[in-house]
Amino acid sequence: MTGEAAARAFASCEEALEALRTAEPPKVILLDIGLVGMDGIQGVGRFKEVCPASRVIMLTSYDDHDRVVRAICAGASGYLLKTSPVDKVREAIEEVLAGGAPMSPQIASAVLGLVARWGAPKTTETLLSPREREVLQLMCQGLAMKEIGARLGTSYHTVDTHIRRVYEKLQVHSRAEAVAKGMRQGLLG
Repeated sequence: MTGEAAARAFASCEEALEALRTAEPPKVILLDIGLVGMDGIQGVGRFKEVCPASRVIMLTSYDDHDRVVRAICAGASGYLLKTSPVDKVREAIEEVLAGGAPMSPQIASAVLGLVARWGAPKTTETLLSPREREVLQLMCQGLAMKEIGARLGTSYHTVDTHIRRVYEKLQVHSRAEAVAKGMRQGLLG
């Protein structure tokens, strides 16, 4: 985590969240996805709950489409690979503080590729039920089906049914596609 004071480092999201109980929220949080315990995607959502004004930049070795989309949907403001030079990380911090959304060239290319593959948004809005929108929103936060069920007070099988209906209505085949299409069609806000 970085802030106006000295930068601090933590081995886990849990440690960082505990420190935030008594510390001033940082302006920028650099977060890895592959953490032990609470992973970085789950951590983004928690950090945004605890310190909503903080900007989170994912700094990770993962560049697969699913993780990129899930991190962004969970609230990440930027996404850089660990192979990025230190100067690029500094620039990303400055950019995110200025309201930008920094991404390494590889990640930006992957995101653009996904958007191009899904095509232009359809003019007719896909109608999801309120519960299906709620499930899609929780999927966007990176929650697993059991976690979604617990949050909504429904069974795993009910959540599975909702997810299958979301996929069918959005005409997608994966969580990443559902989340991206939901974002593109304004279904997540």
